[in-house]
Amino acid sequence: MLVTTTPTVQGHEITKYLGVVCGEVVIGAHLGKDILASLTNLVGGRSEAYESTLRETRDDAMAEMMDEAKKLGANAIVGTKFDYTVIGQSGSMMMVAVSGTAVTLT
Repeated sequence: MLVTTTPTVQGHEITKYLGVVCGEVVIGAHLGKDILASLTNLVGGRSEAYESTLRETRDDAMAEMMDEAKKLGANAIVGTKFDYTVIGQSGSMMMVAVSGTAVTLT
């Protein structure tokens, strides 16, 4: 399934708008990753532990959104947006939400 952040797809015509589709995934903090991230903060650099978790979470949210679009009969999603939010007591969880418009293209 084609997923794009743009409102149209060059070379294709949108024949039907099927509605807004979403995917949300909430992840909790993990003590081991927090320790690794703390060490990274001390010496500098990127936190691979958090980055890989964030990538997995984003991919899961996208898969959820695409499944919803397929159920509507879509072959593409346009206008896709991502939102990352820290939630829970003392920011112990993060939510990744993705949404877009399910469409059919020619």
